Amino acid sequence: MSETQAAPDLGRLDFFGDQVQATLTREVEHSTATLWAFLTDPAKLPLWLAPGDIELKVGGRARLDFVDSGIVIDSIVSQLKPGEVLEYSWSGPGETLRPVCWSLEPTGAGARLTLTLDMPASEDVARSCAGWEAHLEMLAAALEGVPIKFPFERFKATREAYKARLP
Repeated sequence: MSETQAAPDLGRLDFFGDQVQATLTREVEHSTATLWAFLTDPAKLPLWLAPGDIELKVGGRARLDFVDSGIVIDSIVSQLKPGEVLEYSWSGPGETLRPVCWSLEPTGAGARLTLTLDMPASEDVARSCAGWEAHLEMLAAALEGVPIKFPFERFKATREAYKARLP
């Protein structure tokens, strides 16, 4: 059974027993092809996420190195529909799987980007969601050609907002 909580400026949280699914959606004035490049091109990933490489095939390696924090994501691509869907786990070998699924859909003015995160409810859900909110802000800036550093104020504010929505 799912309990859903939503806020207009934050992602939607769905609770399924000991699992949480967060869905963050953005409407952008860029094509799905442009978004896909930012999600997959090793030259563009550092502009908004982290240096890394994503092998574009199911079973391919997805590796991101967050140099400043010492976190390394070393996962595999679990779902791929080029230009539309990319999924890998936000974890390393031997860790709990935390799937991250990017979906792109064309709209009249550009594209809809949907990011779906699955994670154990026992983890710091607010921190995970706030981190992705911050990276989505970085993506929006990078798409406009003005990359920004990790927005800690946005992270802190959205972490508190998500905390307030957790049971």
